[in-house]
Amino acid sequence: MSQEIWINLPVKDVERSTAFFNEIGFNAVNVGNERAHLAIGQTTILLFPNEEFEKFTGSKTAETSHSAEVIFSISADSRDEIDAFIQKVEFAGGSIFGKPSDIDGWMYGAGFADPDGHRWNLLYMDKSKMPKR
Repeated sequence: MSQEIWINLPVKDVERSTAFFNEIGFNAVNVGNERAHLAIGQTTILLFPNEEFEKFTGSKTAETSHSAEVIFSISADSRDEIDAFIQKVEFAGGSIFGKPSDIDGWMYGAGFADPDGHRWNLLYMDKSKMPKR
């Protein structure tokens, strides 16, 4: 069976979120006033207004100012790509919770939150420096 995964993400303002994701280099397209389609590589994320999300899930959305339900991790091809991406995020109005830095001697990463407080992680892995097991 062929399967695709679609991630449904609640947002306060679909238009604002769509603009943010386009500013940082993702491909986000509004689908009417009710939702937007966000493509990141082979992953599809659908942005829904909080109220619509709550209707079809039957539960309240997480209050991202106090908690995190998930973190989205995205691979990068280089350290420079992460540095440039973080600059775009800051310019577009996102907040940085993890400044670009080395991790365990073979990874380089950073973390940011989108305007709705959803957390995202960027990670470059230098596999030539990866510890042998």
